[in-house]
Amino acid sequence: MTQIERSVATPDVLRDYSIGSIISGGGSAPHFNAKVQDWIHMINGFQNASLSSRLGIPMIYGIDAVHGHNNIYKATIFPHNVGLGATRDPRWGRCYESYSEDPKVVEMMTEIIPGLQACAKHFVGDGGTTKGINENNNVIGYHGLMSIHMPEDACQLLPCQDCSQGYPQVQGFCHISDWEGVTRITYPPHSNYTELVLKGISAGIDMIMVPYNHTEFINIVNDLVNNNYTSMDRIDDAVRRILRVKFTLGLFETPLADETLVDQLGSQAHIDLAREAVRKSLVLLKNGENADSPVVPLSKKASRILLAGSHANNLGYQCGGWTATWQGVDGNSYTAGTTVLSGISVVVDPSTEIVYSKNPDVDFVKSNNFFYAIVVVGETPYAETAGDSLNLTIVEPGPSTEGQGVADVLFGDYGFTGKLPRTLFKTVDQLPMNVGDSHYDPLFPCQCQLENLLLKTCNVTRHLAES
Repeated sequence: MTQIERSVATPDVLRDYSIGSIISGGGSAPHFNAKVQDWIHMINGFQNASLSSRLGIPMIYGIDAVHGHNNIYKATIFPHNVGLGATRDPRWGRCYESYSEDPKVVEMMTEIIPGLQACAKHFVGDGGTTKGINENNNVIGYHGLMSIHMPEDACQLLPCQDCSQGYPQVQGFCHISDWEGVTRITYPPHSNYTELVLKGISAGIDMIMVPYNHTEFINIVNDLVNNNYTSMDRIDDAVRRILRVKFTLGLFETPLADETLVDQLGSQAHIDLAREAVRKSLVLLKNGENADSPVVPLSKKASRILLAGSHANNLGYQCGGWTATWQGVDGNSYTAGTTVLSGISVVVDPSTEIVYSKNPDVDFVKSNNFFYAIVVVGETPYAETAGDSLNLTIVEPGPSTEGQGVADVLFGDYGFTGKLPRTLFKTVDQLPMNVGDSHYDPLFPCQCQLENLLLKTCNVTRHLAES
C-alpha cells in the first residue's frame, strides 16, 4: 500500500519494507538527459530488489508521463491535454491537464484511457476546486460529481486532497492518493498525521503516495490495525486490488522491463503522429480584418519575413510544464524536436530570408522591409501550484516537440480544424464562467473556431472591437 519516490528507494528499503510501488516525481530521473536504457537499468535494479523481499512480490513503477514520456531524453512530446481537446480526436483541473471545460468533450476524449491502460487523471473533481486553486476543496454534491467530473471508464482514480467524504469505490485499479495527498488534507500539512492516514484509508484509498516518510507511514498503519482502528478486512481489500493489477499486468510472470519496443522511442511514426496532433490542436480565431482579405495561408515565397517572440525558437517553452522537469525548462538542450523556427524554415521557399529576433524594436521592424511577421508568444512553462495566478495570462497549450505542425497550417498545407477547448473571457470580472452558465457571455465561446477561413462561426470582429 506504500508508494515511495525514486530518490529514497534503495535495494534495502525495497527488500526490508516490501514497498509496493515507486514513483518518479516530476523531473526525477536516473540523471540529466537519461536515455531509455538508463531507465531500464534503474527500474530493473529496483525490481530485482523487490523480488528479494520476504514474499517476492514485484513492485509497480509509476511516472507522470504527461503529454508523452517526457522524462526520457528524445521521447516524442505531444501537446498538453487542453491542446488535444481542441482536436476532438480521441486518439489523443489543472487547466491544461484537462481536455476541456465542457464535460461532453472530456467524455469523448476519455476513449483514449483503455488504449493507454492509464488512469483517470487528475484526482476526481480537481477541475472544480474553489477559485481554481490547486489542491483546494471541491464543494459539490454527489450528482454534480458524477455528471460533471466522473469519467465512465476509469481504471484508476486519484482521489483529491479532501478525501474525507468517502464516495463509492470504482472497480478496477486501486484508488491512489496524489503526491503527499494524505499529508495535505490539513493545513499546515502533516498535522495529526495518524488521523490523516486513518481518514485516507477509511475513505477508500488503497495506495498512498507517501512519498518520502515511508517508515512513519508503515508504522502508523500497523498501529492502526493493531489497535483496531483499521480492520484487516480493509487492508486485505486494498491489497487485493493492488495485486489484481500486478497480476493483470503480468508482473509476476515477467517482472523486468520488456525491451521489445525500445527502438520505437522517438521514431518517425511517433513524430508524425505528434505533428498531426499539433496541427489539429491549433484554433483559428481571426483571419484578417474581414473574410474578403484573409492573412493565412501565408505565402511561402515572400522575400523576407520576420519571426519573433519568446516561443519561436525554444523547445522548452514550446513544450510547457511537465517536460524534463516538473515545472518545465527553458532552452533547446533538454529534448529533441523541431522549434517553430525550424519548422517554418523547412516549409518556405529556399529563396525566402527568415530573420529571427526574439524581441525586435520598432525601428528594426520598420527598417527591414519585412513582407510579413510571425510572432510566437505564450506563458513560460509551469505546472500546478506555480501556475496559479490572479493575473491575466495566455492560455497556451504549446505545440510540443513538433513545431512543424504550426507551419503546416500557417502556410496552408493543412486547414485549421481545432476548436477552443476552453472559454476565452472578456474580462477577469466574469470569472468563473463556463459552458452552460446563465451569465455566459465570452469573448470567444468554448468550441469556437473559424471554418473554411470565414468569419461565420464566431463573430470575432465584433468581439475584438468591443475588447
